[in-house]
Amino acid sequence: MKAAVILAAGASRRLGRPKQDVVLGGETLLERTVRIAIQAALDPVYVIVAPERQSSHIPGVTILTNPDAAEGMAASIRTGVLAAAHNQCEGIIILACDQPAVTPEHLHAIIANSDGGTRISASNYGSRRGVPAYFPSSAFPGLLELRGDIGARDLLASAHAILLANGELDIDTAEELARAQILFQTCEG
Repeated sequence: MKAAVILAAGASRRLGRPKQDVVLGGETLLERTVRIAIQAALDPVYVIVAPERQSSHIPGVTILTNPDAAEGMAASIRTGVLAAAHNQCEGIIILACDQPAVTPEHLHAIIANSDGGTRISASNYGSRRGVPAYFPSSAFPGLLELRGDIGARDLLASAHAILLANGELDIDTAEELARAQILFQTCEG
């Protein structure tokens, strides 16, 4: 069983509003990410939210509140890893909710690149490796040691990676949102 851990607890300071709620193509960025994870047959799907968003409800997913969201991305990763380990998942794919270029096919490619689910496999974009990325359960101890707001960058440095076209576009600013709307030929609703 391979789980999805969707990071949605960020404060969206640069955008000035919760990016999880930004509408692109008729659905919020969070709804889009959940849909893609479900279409990729990831199960269970965990959505990690900040305490102030704990009332969130999305069908087909488990909402996990990260009480340490102010620490940064590492605390959300730890929250998801602990849930996946508790449910004896063989691995997880970590996704950010603000990457509109991600597709179910890309998630399948990441898993296929993980040597039967035994090695870390990442996305490659903008000359770097990042999420979405697959981590086998053998990598859970390293993920649980993460601290701060840098995520799993060090663990991904030597990972095998699959190109994600337009993966460098994440929606952190109004300019990036405008670019995503043009690139994906949508408008905000």
